[in-house]
Amino acid sequence: MKSNTASLVTASLVSSACTASTIFLIQYLLKRKAIQKLRKEFSNALATSPTNKNELNEDFIREVLSRNYSFFGEEKMNKIRKSFVIVVGVGGVGSHAAHMLMRSGVGKIRIIDFDEVTTSSLNRHSVATKADIGKPKVIAMQEHFKEIYPFAKVEAKVALFSKDTADSLLEGNPDFVLDCIDNIHTKLDLIEYCVKNKINIISSTGAGAKCDPSRIQIADISNTKEDPLARATRKELRKRGIESGVPVVYSTEKPGNVKLLPLPEELYGKKIEGNPPNFRSRVLPVFGTVPALFGNAIATYVITKLADWPIKPLAIKLREATYIKLYKDYAGREQHVFNNSEPLNITVSDVGYIFEEIWNGRSALSGNLNKLTLTRWDRTQPPSLQNIICLTKAEAEKHDKLTVKPEEYYDQKFLDTVKTKFKEESELSQWRNL
Repeated sequence: MKSNTASLVTASLVSSACTASTIFLIQYLLKRKAIQKLRKEFSNALATSPTNKNELNEDFIREVLSRNYSFFGEEKMNKIRKSFVIVVGVGGVGSHAAHMLMRSGVGKIRIIDFDEVTTSSLNRHSVATKADIGKPKVIAMQEHFKEIYPFAKVEAKVALFSKDTADSLLEGNPDFVLDCIDNIHTKLDLIEYCVKNKINIISSTGAGAKCDPSRIQIADISNTKEDPLARATRKELRKRGIESGVPVVYSTEKPGNVKLLPLPEELYGKKIEGNPPNFRSRVLPVFGTVPALFGNAIATYVITKLADWPIKPLAIKLREATYIKLYKDYAGREQHVFNNSEPLNITVSDVGYIFEEIWNGRSALSGNLNKLTLTRWDRTQPPSLQNIICLTKAEAEKHDKLTVKPEEYYDQKFLDTVKTKFKEESELSQWRNL
């Protein structure tokens, strides 16, 4: 009896396994057939001229863009697909922006750059390969884009943007222009041209020597903070009568310990991608992921604008009211505690920088986040960015009453922490003063 039962169980298991195997096999064959059909359609699409829209495989396009259609809907996707965007500068930032514009269904893209793919640019370029070294960047991108999404019309212009070439390079009534140029003078000319001709533009500032993705922001040029290239751009645009109205992608991060590299002899006199103003004679290291983040942020902003999809980038004001309060408290402490009647050479912006960047918004002594204030580290030395410490008000009151040097009162661990922070400020300050 037991033998028969065992046999029946075995037979049942075998039968179930066979049935499951058959189902999986059928599903596999159907999926494989569907994939083969999709590949055939894609191959046919590659052979089709991207300018003849009547011959395009609409079903295939919609499958490629299906997730975007699900997100934006029919009407907004139609706007994206009918749009025309120009990207000026297709290095690390621009190549990633153009890449995602193409993958998102933008119908016509014009990419402009005079430069060639180099070995060192492979760490940050969106599509360039070893085989592209020595080839104009825009030509390499045009070729790769055709392989990825042949339905976009991609115009490649091997050219250097300038005031003289602006009319021809930007002709055609573009819906948006992306400024991904790293040379500030050319950047200013492009922004000015677009503003005066009422062409939508978004600008990228320096992604070089940065590595913190949480510091990347989108804001109007008038609201940018703690970015040397943004500050230089803002200052020069004011001279040209442009105060605001230009969105920019920038980072509040300070490069810290990143060092400038010597410029190879063969590159003297040439534009160096990623360098901020006044650093044309040295190479600024670029961590490849950051230009990609900048480029994708720009592409996202532009695509949502093309689709009339409402987004409201949060301008990084940090904690302006807090900084003003800290500044007033510090100014009062200088006057009443240290008997300093001289005008302070420290601004509200400096206070925000010290508070956030150096002391990370907490007490240097206890790590407390509440009831904070700024005071002198060494009361015998004049106020400076390397003689201001963040403490709680109770800690500061006790600290200000010291009758000996801080080095004679605090333990070595705390003294080392303060010394390290002041050294960090010394390194960061060079970037703030660019």
